[in-house]
Amino acid sequence: MGAAGAVTLGGRRDLAARERALIDQAFTRATGAALVPGNAVRLLRDAAENYPAWLRAIAAAERTIYFESYIIHEDEAGAEFAAALAAKAREGVRVRVVYDWLGGLGKASAAFWRGLRAAGVEVRCFNPPRFANPAAALHRDHRKMLSVDGEVAFVTGLCVGRMWVGDAARGVAPWRDTGVEVRGPAVANVEAAFARMWQSMGPPLPEGERRTRDEMADVGDVLLRVVASEPWTAGMLRLDQLIASAARESLWLTDAYFAGMPSYVQALCAAARDGVDVRLLVPGGSDIPILRPLSQAGYRPLLEAGIRVFEWKGPMLHAKTAVADGRWARVGSSNLNLASWLGNYELDVAVENERFAQEMERQYLADLGNAAEIVLVAERRRVPRTGKEQVRRPTGARAGGSASRAAAGALRIGNTVGAAITDRRVLGHTEARIVTAAGLGTLALALVALIWPRVLTVPLALLALWMGGSLVSRGVSLYRARRAVAATSQRVVPLPAPAVPAAEAPAQEPLPQERAGA
Repeated sequence: MGAAGAVTLGGRRDLAARERALIDQAFTRATGAALVPGNAVRLLRDAAENYPAWLRAIAAAERTIYFESYIIHEDEAGAEFAAALAAKAREGVRVRVVYDWLGGLGKASAAFWRGLRAAGVEVRCFNPPRFANPAAALHRDHRKMLSVDGEVAFVTGLCVGRMWVGDAARGVAPWRDTGVEVRGPAVANVEAAFARMWQSMGPPLPEGERRTRDEMADVGDVLLRVVASEPWTAGMLRLDQLIASAARESLWLTDAYFAGMPSYVQALCAAARDGVDVRLLVPGGSDIPILRPLSQAGYRPLLEAGIRVFEWKGPMLHAKTAVADGRWARVGSSNLNLASWLGNYELDVAVENERFAQEMERQYLADLGNAAEIVLVAERRRVPRTGKEQVRRPTGARAGGSASRAAAGALRIGNTVGAAITDRRVLGHTEARIVTAAGLGTLALALVALIWPRVLTVPLALLALWMGGSLVSRGVSLYRARRAVAATSQRVVPLPAPAVPAAEAPAQEPLPQERAGA
């Protein structure tokens, strides 16, 4: 190779290095999560691989177990985990468990949690209803993680329940879901996310209980980010949009409750039109049947842009994953909808490793073997299925399904109706049903208000009483806090200022209010 060729090759390498540095900087700023080197990551499919790995880690625990799950069912699966956690607590291991109040509502009894506490497990419930802050119910702890001794952590989409296990004897397939096992310095980041959540509900973890990153040796060559999303931070939303914009060859998405906001859908469509192989795998059945046509109404803009859409043919697809260009992958709890992007506490790992990403691609292709592709044929959105291809509806989904599905449908309705009213985007003709139904519903509401006004005024009055009472309660708390601060400041005796001769005293700059004549 000549000198000119060497210079050109060197210039390309420098350009590629600068490009990687810029992308890394963009990802770090978008998520607030730095890239952590020196890790080992293992892909885990379904409960058949996840649950045994979790139970082995719990059984080997010597110091600490941190377990955070949106839902823990009081069934055979939940009983197995409860017994394992209680046994370690009795041995003196510090076992701490967090579950979400709304997610756990009706899933486990008070006796279930009392049994764990009696064994020595410290249990905290996230965000139960509070009179003083009714709007807080919009924020949920949707994370699913387990960390043991600062040695190993699991970040996943799985909760704990029999629906993830299935029932082979009755021919009930398990829910399809994905998680990862992480070892190395990034475990400290997973535990830091747990510690922050734990502190939001009570006293923090004792000083020195968690291992620091300096105490964790490198165990592999995997680079990853631990993205611990919190309400209104939108870190994962920014990351998802960046990936959609940065992907050059492929972007394969799996999501349980897809309801992408317009800017994200536009990013996906722009990538597909630019030649990127964009694919979306979603559930073929829903635990809330009325939401199925709403989900399908969002297919056409994706399909017309060249995005390939597939529906899973098993009982339920609950995984939340992405893989791009065979080099980048994401696994965790975040769905592609506003509930996860803006409303919930979520936990994901974004892995930058070709070996892991290519394993994710192989898994994705295997999943497509049990999916039906949605295509545009005249006005039909689906290739006709034979009897063998009929989609099975989720078994037990109503008992264990996530509330995110309802949120996804509500958001899709809101986006469509808002677009129709404000004319902020072009509506597709597949959205005619939603717009017409919303119009008829609004007219019916107006008719009810004219004929039976109390049907609307009484619920509104009760809501106003609740909101007003909560605001007054919050205001009183703030007044008390202000008085406490004022009382504290009055007890502080200021040091006397040194005497300054009048001739040397500087002229005092007037306050902005004085200059403005306030």
